[in-house]
Amino acid sequence: MLWKHLRGHRLEGYKFRRQVVIEPYIVDFVCLDAKLIIEADGGQHTEQRVYDTKRTIRLEAMGYRVMRFWNHEILCELDNVLEQIRTALFEAPSPQPSPGGRGG
Repeated sequence: MLWKHLRGHRLEGYKFRRQVVIEPYIVDFVCLDAKLIIEADGGQHTEQRVYDTKRTIRLEAMGYRVMRFWNHEILCELDNVLEQIRTALFEAPSPQPSPGGRGG
């Protein structure tokens, strides 16, 4: 259901891809231009919170922002989910530290 709204540049003209490999993971949806990952979590994620947290931290260390939504949110509150994604698309990503830690 979410893919229907993300594909084909339908959400604010941004291009999303689904089931993309970002080593060593496969993410549900990603907008590479905005470095935004969207994950749709089912019930199994209640039992793997530690893994999901580590995964999110690693993806964020690669410069991505990660948004997670429960499947029931996507099914029952789709407009709210899409609005949260829109907001994230227009927020500037946090600047990454420069290699070597040298500043201005």
